Amino acid sequence: MMENEMIEKIERTLDEKIRPALALHKGNVKIVNLKGNVLRMRMLGACRGCPSATLTLESLIEDEVRTAFPKIRKVEFESGVSDSLIKQARFLMEFRRAQ
Repeated sequence: MMENEMIEKIERTLDEKIRPALALHKGNVKIVNLKGNVLRMRMLGACRGCPSATLTLESLIEDEVRTAFPKIRKVEFESGVSDSLIKQARFLMEFRRAQ
């Protein structure tokens, strides 16, 4: 399957399963590119700047995409948030899960 065809199919999956939930929170997601088996995406809207929301959504989106498209080995997200803030949010989420 060509990359353009794969992107179109991923877009349909996002439209059906992910974007409606994001829209409820004034958010969205955009495909940046697909290179080989790695899909790069960007969060848009209200959820983009919130590290906790971003991490949660990344996890849900990655699970959905990788389940629907097993050839996708990795989903990466571009973010406007610093790496240190993302690391701190991940630490807090793991801490909360452990409690």
